[in-house]
Formats: sequence, C-alpha cells, structure tokens
Amino acid sequence: MSAVEEEKYCVSRTVPTRRETRSVSVGPVAIGSDGHSLVCQTMSTTDTRDVEASVAQILRCKEAGADMVRLTVQGLNEAKKAAEIRAKLDAEGVDIPLVADIHFHPKAALLVAEAFEKIRVNPGNFADGRKKFDEINYDSPEEFEAERAYIEEIFTPLVLKCKEKNRAMRIGTNHGSLSARIMSFYGDSPSGMVESALEFAHICRKNDYHNFVFSMKASNPVVMVQAYRLLAAKMYELGWDYPLHLGVTEAGEGEDGRMKSAIGIGALLADGLGDTIRVSLTEDPEFELEPCRTLAALGREAVGPERREKAKLVPSYDDSTTRSVVSFEKRRVQIPSSIHNDRISALHRDGSVISVVEDLSSSSEQELYARLGLRTAVGMPIRDVASSDSIFLRELPVQKNEKRILGRLAGAGVGILVPFDKITADDTYETLIALVDADDYSKSDFRLKAARLTGLETEETLAKLVDPVFAVLDIDPSLSQLHASRRIFHILKTRGATFPVIHRLAYDARAAKAPDSGLLRKDLFILRMGMDGGSLLVDGLGDGVMVDAPFDLDFLRSASFGLLQGCRMRNVKTEFVSCPSCGRTLFDLQEVTAQISERTGHLPGVTIAIMGCIVNGPGEMADADFGYVGGAPGKVDLYVGKEVVQRGIPNEVACDALIQLIKDNDRWVEPTHDSEEEDLLAAA
Repeated sequence: MSAVEEEKYCVSRTVPTRRETRSVSVGPVAIGSDGHSLVCQTMSTTDTRDVEASVAQILRCKEAGADMVRLTVQGLNEAKKAAEIRAKLDAEGVDIPLVADIHFHPKAALLVAEAFEKIRVNPGNFADGRKKFDEINYDSPEEFEAERAYIEEIFTPLVLKCKEKNRAMRIGTNHGSLSARIMSFYGDSPSGMVESALEFAHICRKNDYHNFVFSMKASNPVVMVQAYRLLAAKMYELGWDYPLHLGVTEAGEGEDGRMKSAIGIGALLADGLGDTIRVSLTEDPEFELEPCRTLAALGREAVGPERREKAKLVPSYDDSTTRSVVSFEKRRVQIPSSIHNDRISALHRDGSVISVVEDLSSSSEQELYARLGLRTAVGMPIRDVASSDSIFLRELPVQKNEKRILGRLAGAGVGILVPFDKITADDTYETLIALVDADDYSKSDFRLKAARLTGLETEETLAKLVDPVFAVLDIDPSLSQLHASRRIFHILKTRGATFPVIHRLAYDARAAKAPDSGLLRKDLFILRMGMDGGSLLVDGLGDGVMVDAPFDLDFLRSASFGLLQGCRMRNVKTEFVSCPSCGRTLFDLQEVTAQISERTGHLPGVTIAIMGCIVNGPGEMADADFGYVGGAPGKVDLYVGKEVVQRGIPNEVACDALIQLIKDNDRWVEPTHDSEEEDLLAAA
C-alpha cells in the first residue's frame, strides 16, 4: 500500500462525518460544508444561441429543483448570447446561478464571465491540449514542469476576471479528456486527474483567488471514486479545504445510469465527501433533478446523527492497513468446488446474485424460471448469462409441486440457500446450502454450510469459521451497515480468510418508498441500493449481493446484476457510456442511444460509447471498446478504442455501420430469443 493510501482521505474512517470546507459563492447559492446543504445542479440541452429555448429550459429545471444550471459555451457566439439569457432571467426575477461549460476557448470564458456566475474549465483541453501524444518526449521532470508556464499564461486572465467579478469556478478534470502531456507523465490514471487539477488550482492560489471547487469525473464509478479520494487525501496533505462537485460523467440512461451514479456519488457521500452533485443522464435535464435530490437526501442521512450513532456502536477497528481507498483491490477468495463445478454454479467467480424467493408457487413454474433469468427447453430450466446463481428460501417447501420446482432448479445448478433450522434429515437437494450463525457454526454437520455474520462477531468468533462455503453478511440493524461490514472484512483479511462474502441488502417497505408519495418507486430504490452496495463493492469488499426488498423478483435480479456491473465486477450485458445531451450534441442522443441499445444490448463484456460531439468523444473512448461520436451535423465518426476508424458516416446508416464494425472485430454474437420466457414476463 502506498503512502497516500494510508493518509487521511475523509474526516473519519469509522464515524461518518461531513468533510469541512470553505464556502464558495455562486451568485446567491453557497457551496461548501459551512452550514450549507448539498447543492443540486443540471445542464441544459438547448443551443445556447437560442435564448428563448434556453431560458424556458432553465425555468423548467429550476421548477424541478435545480439550484444552478450549466450551459455549453462553444465559442464567442454562445458567450455573447449569455448576457441576453442572464438579462432575460433577471427581468423575470429569476436569480438562479448559471454556469458556463468551457472547452478549448479561453476567450469565450473571459467574455461569458461578464454574465454567468460560474465558469467550468476542463484542464485537459483549456490550455493543456496543444500537443499530441506522439509530439511529447520529456527527458526529465524539469521539461514537464516547463510546460506549466504556458498554462499559467493562458489561464491567469480568467482567474483575474473571476476574482474581479466575484465569479466562481469549477476546475473539472475528466478521466476521458486528460491532456497528452499529463498522460505522458502520469498515464491514464486517477493520479493524472488529480495532478492536472492541482496545476490549475496552484495558479488560482498564486493570484489569491479561492472561490473555486474541484471535480474528478469518470464514466467508470470505480475510477471516479478513486480519483476523488486521492484528491481529498492530497488536500488534507496540503491543508486545503475546497469543496467537491460530484458526478459520474456519461452515466447513461434509465436504471443503469441511475445505478452508476448512485455507486460513485453514493460511495463518496457515505464518507462525508461532496458538496454539490450532478447526475448526468441521457435524458432531459429536468429528469436529472429527482435522482439528484434523492442522492443528496441519502448523503445527508449517511452523515446524520442516527447513522453516526449506529457507527459508534460498531466495535472498534482500524482498516487503514487492510483497505485500499484509491485502488481497486478485490480480496482473494476461493469458491469451493462443492458449489462451483461443471454441474453446480451456486456462486460466480466474478460476483454472485442470490435471489430471495418468497413463495415458489406464487406464479407459474415457467414464469418463476423467467424471473430468475433462466432459459427453458421443453419446460426445463437452463442457466443463462444473467441467471440468479442461487435462491434463498425462508422455508423449505412441503407441497409436491414446489418440491418438483426446487428439484429442477437444483438440477440446473442453481444453489438453494435456507436457514439451518429449517432443514430436516430427509432434505436431499444436491445444492442445498444451510445458513448458520457464526457462533453456532460448529453445531452443523451438514455437507454445505454458509455462515451468517451480523457485524457483532468478535475476532475470536470469526477465527473459528473454518472453510464455510461462503458467508452472508447480514448486518444487525442497530449498526451502520457500511462500517460494520468494513470491520468484518478488516478482520477476515488479517486472518487470511478466503471464503466468499455475500452482502444481504435488506429493505422494508418504508425504506423502499418515495418520501413524497409513499409509493414504491423502483427508480429511486435503485439509488439507495446502489449507494449501500456500491460503497463496499468499489473497495473490492464483497463477492455478491442478496437484495431483500418489496419489489418483484426479476427487477431485483436485474438491479443486482446492474450493481455488480457498475462496480466493474461481472458483465452480463453491454456497457454503454452515453453522454447527456447539451448544446454541442450533433444528433438526437436519446433516440440514437435507444436504437443502439436495442440492437446491441446483448453483448456482455462489450462497452460502447455514444457521444453527441467531439469534446468528450475520443476521451471517453478510454473506457470503451467502440465509439459512436457526432463528428459533424448529420455525420457520425466510429472508433475502436480511442482511434477513429471511419469518418463522416450519415446518421441514417451509422447504427448499421457500428454493428458491422463490432462484427469485423470479432466481438459480435447473435442474440438468443426465448419467446416463451419473453411472453411470460410481458404478461406479468
């Protein structure tokens, strides 16, 4: 573990506490921990030159709960319209702060600072993007440092302008758009992201300008969390206290976009990091605000008095030497052959999903198989790429038809997990796994045993756990789940334990309902589940999930796989890196994303980036196998990795060209269809 990993990155590793920061003023809105709540923001999708449309959308965003709105400013034409937009809002008595999104154009930044309350600059392309990678060959650190003089020359006028006008600034590094200069020295890494931002911050401080915030965005939630933590640790080392703007860039749409955002943003909020939030979805900006506000509420809850008291009840531990906070280090596990072999796959090596089944006969047999993600042949279940690995039953069945279903599931290799006290001597299902409490573990002579851990176990109790097939971490509700789980993993690592650990994420109806309507809301539940599970899995702590909540079985299975995929553990479907629309977008991003998703969503292990323009296009290819990028009005450029391979493809045939490109690179498989399964789920 490196020195920085052992350094402080949050106020406390054991008691959730919001990090203290200075206050940054953005017009009437203040960002920071000094008595200020988490600030929610979004970004317009209109052409900034269209004043009427921009103002109308800003008003809709404000109505939806936005504390500030960002607009793209590509050049001087857009910057000139900024004054008109601000003036029109002022005339209507609307004082919502506006943020200018600047890439490549320092002159536009200077002009728009006259009108907008905040300027976002990207260090990767504001003043540090003049050289290509193959033009750089530094022989010494001194040659690398010498380039900073040019950055300072270009950036300082904007710093002085913002200081004069009392404007705020966001120094926003993107993982996908690091400059060639930074990558040549630090690589495509969280360290490079942090150093890129610090260069610009030092220039601000040199000019006694401190009204700025940082961001460290990436489309990969794990990279994003690492970068923010590394930046926070660096600020503790330097004695700095600037606020943090949190966001997973290019998160996508729907369930997946919300899940990735919840993982990245939620993991940081759980440790008290973050002062303002943007949830970047490939949807109209108004729809970003509800998940943004929900995550803000979860963030307040995470560091609130109730959670703090629950954390204090966790027995003492110090995981500073066993948990890497700025690199993903999955704990070493060994899955016993008794539950993972040619016939049985009760757990998966890349991350497991255990589904809670309340009643085997609550639906038809074929519908149950479909909800578990199983395919069928002649009515018999067959494992598929996104099938539940095991099921959990609170009681073993007694009816003949239920026993038949259970036998067929066992025959398909699905693990069956039940409480130990529900098992009788004549239960002979081959993949039956008994769940026993850790302190009673020795009482069982059952062939397959899974331990149940509550977070209250002592080191001595955990030391007695010899070779369980796995453990279910079912944290006592009196404790903070995050901190009790971290303690258990800390002890297991010091003991050298290598059995898999599955997180039970349990929610009653109250926790799963929307606070305003009292209705069960899947889209909002995704955020809570993603934050709870992601806060642990982004550190490599855990080998799967068992989500127990009042939602239908197939939704919880799909969400569980989404959590594992978002945490970069197990891919069961195509990964889409899809940017939110903005004024730069050169095609209908929502329509195109839906079209590509429908035709290519069956390719597990393949990542496709769908970018509306060139600004984040090539950069975000860092996390993608293939890219579909707006290159000109009506035209699309296609990428393999970060290399453009086809230019100027007409929009109407670009999706076909993308599919052909995937085929040419031997990454295509034909989709499989199970009409019986699809009809059952559709009817349900």
